[in-house]
Amino acid sequence: MPTTTRWPSPLVIAACASIGAGGIHAAFIGSHAEHRTLALLFVWSAALQLVWGIVALVRASPAVAAGGLAINLVMSGAWFITRVTGISWIGGLKDREPMRFADTACAGLGIIAVGIALGVLLTPGAAREIRLVNAGIPAFLVAALALPAMILGGTTVHGHADDAHGHSAADATGEVASAAVPPKPYNPTQPIDLSGVEGVTPEQQARAENLVAITLARLPAFADYRVAENLGWRSIGDELTGFEHFIKWDLIDDDDALNPDAPESLVYRVGTNGSRTLVSVMFLLPPNVPLGGVPDVGGRLMQWHIHDDLCFTPGATPRVAGVTTVGGSCTAPLEKLAPSPMIHVWIVPHPCGPFAALEGVGAGQVKDGDTKWCDHAHGAAGTFS
Repeated sequence: MPTTTRWPSPLVIAACASIGAGGIHAAFIGSHAEHRTLALLFVWSAALQLVWGIVALVRASPAVAAGGLAINLVMSGAWFITRVTGISWIGGLKDREPMRFADTACAGLGIIAVGIALGVLLTPGAAREIRLVNAGIPAFLVAALALPAMILGGTTVHGHADDAHGHSAADATGEVASAAVPPKPYNPTQPIDLSGVEGVTPEQQARAENLVAITLARLPAFADYRVAENLGWRSIGDELTGFEHFIKWDLIDDDDALNPDAPESLVYRVGTNGSRTLVSVMFLLPPNVPLGGVPDVGGRLMQWHIHDDLCFTPGATPRVAGVTTVGGSCTAPLEKLAPSPMIHVWIVPHPCGPFAALEGVGAGQVKDGDTKWCDHAHGAAGTFS
């Protein structure tokens, strides 16, 4: 009597993994559109992994297995290189990238496909098997990993140090001029020097430097997020992005702005082991303050933004639970909050300077007519990883 199995053939499992990885790569395309070469690479990566996965579901042969091995090996290898050294000839990948959930999940699925395809090639007869029985099991497991990664990959752009958004404070309005004083990268362990940006007055520079200095001195009181929780700060549940914001909601509507002793929001970097490291404060103004009415502290060194596309859970301690379009609405019971102008002050080096916004959906929206800035003059490339 012939033996039967309740599992799909190995190549079918590899196909599911490749399709999942291709879907994640497809989600990356839009959120990396500012880097044309990188976006095109994501298009080709997604197409190759998706097409191979579909072919492997209906046709089994050594050639098909070898194709899957080659395609996914290249994709996984590229991911590994970008986490070790970066790729100098691709805009957006010139500096080493940190490991985040979406791209790590994508690489993991590619590695699974590589391992299975290699095993199939080394096992006589396995490369010619197509067995779809219970293929829904690996498909479900892949989808459970790939769908959250696709959501994050489509809404979060990594902090590419070389040319994130491609605009500095000096060229955001189309003006390109050499600064009178050579700028210095922002290093919190060194004296603060934010000179070298055209259009910033000495008074604005001094105010911006003072804000950074007092933040560096005072913010470490909240280094332990558990201390912040005990004092009333609450997570908004965005830790899967790699950064978690803790907000003390009653501070937003007070009259005490830009005070690192009473910050509206604390930003912690979330490690792969679940650790949380304090990296930034996010100061918020009351929602009745328009972007055009924010205080002039640092001039063109500082760019405020709002979030008009996030959906929160109702209640006294809202948590982010969805994304909508700018000006759009949220599906009940989720709700949009009145947007408050906000700005970060980083206490660690950042490729876009000490006042940089996050990337992707975390960048929010700036004042109408403005372009999102990246202060390369004071950026510290390669240190924010």
